[in-house]
Amino acid sequence: MKEIKLALVAGARPNFIKIAPIIKALEKYNSLEKNFFKNLYPFDSFRDIKLVPLRDFYFPEIKFNYTLIHTGQHYDENMSGTFFKLLDIPKPHVNFGVGGKSDLTQISLMLENFESFFERNSFDLVLLVGDVNSTLAASISASRFNFKIAHVEAGLRSFDRGMPEEINRVVTDSISDLFFISEISGYENLVKEGKNVSRLFFCGNVMIDSLLFNLEKIKEGDFFKRIGLEKREYVVLTLHRPSNVDDEKRFKEILSAILDSKIPYPIIYPIHPRSRKNVFEFGLQNFFSEKIESGKIFLLDPLGYIDFLNLIYFSRFVLSDSGGIQEETSFLDIPCITLRKNTERPVTIEFGTNILAGTNYEGIKRAITGVLKSPKKMSNPIPLWDGKSSFRIVKHLVEFFGER
Repeated sequence: MKEIKLALVAGARPNFIKIAPIIKALEKYNSLEKNFFKNLYPFDSFRDIKLVPLRDFYFPEIKFNYTLIHTGQHYDENMSGTFFKLLDIPKPHVNFGVGGKSDLTQISLMLENFESFFERNSFDLVLLVGDVNSTLAASISASRFNFKIAHVEAGLRSFDRGMPEEINRVVTDSISDLFFISEISGYENLVKEGKNVSRLFFCGNVMIDSLLFNLEKIKEGDFFKRIGLEKREYVVLTLHRPSNVDDEKRFKEILSAILDSKIPYPIIYPIHPRSRKNVFEFGLQNFFSEKIESGKIFLLDPLGYIDFLNLIYFSRFVLSDSGGIQEETSFLDIPCITLRKNTERPVTIEFGTNILAGTNYEGIKRAITGVLKSPKKMSNPIPLWDGKSSFRIVKHLVEFFGER
């Protein structure tokens, strides 16, 4: 039997949420559970792009052995053994522990760690998810060791080089060998960049795979009730992007626009430690209330995966500068106002519930007023966001290595 050695790299909680369903799909393949690999593509074409019909899936003599690498990019108290048990994946086999540093120092330390680790361990393929610093460092290191590279969420573009994540995406895609695409804009961007179309695979969104795996727990949860909230009678705010929370003027302008919009519901803000620190350093405490009340912003500590999505699921709408939340709210049909000037996930605007408000006072107020009057809902299901994305990825990995 041909053994394929994979390195799966993650550095932050969202990365593990994306890696988890891929690990499950790899284990299903290794156990020869064929039924999970049937009927993975419900259509032959999308827009003007012809998807080559896939032959009946076969199980060649391949076994995947994987090593789960945690760079330690983000320290998260919620990322305990319970977190990995919830995702139904093992704890990382390796943890570099490089968190708590500036971006460039962090990347430098990751490169050192990857060099040492890859010198001692050879891999047939390094699989990367997302667009964090860990993705960039792992792609550069794997390329130097001539390991094949697969990028999940390939081709997403904000076209804003002021975003560190955009640099990470572009560089990673420039040296990857296989591209697993979550939405059609990714395909179009990679074709424009001259990538070999035979290595572009429209697979769907692995984050939605994890969401669906945990959906019953999310629906049955009562976190929102435990903190005294009523269904659809509150708003969720997440704000963590450095361009928003490290800039005193912008942070204040965003908070002012939210409060001046006279939202008739409590606004619940699970706040990142960095953002909380800036609230006090910038003297913004007057924007927040110590109790949950209508039209006021109430701070919570960061939440675990299920409690956070439970809070999202039963909210009236969400205000956020996150990338992943644009996807999760769209799938859950919860209106989302994105507090950014651009998005690398345009499908969430075209098909989903996302509204791009910008970061200026008038734009944010206008978006909030619009959602209060007429909440944006899903227009159509987003193609291939159906819980089978990870199985498509494994299927394409099998075909790639089966041909070699």
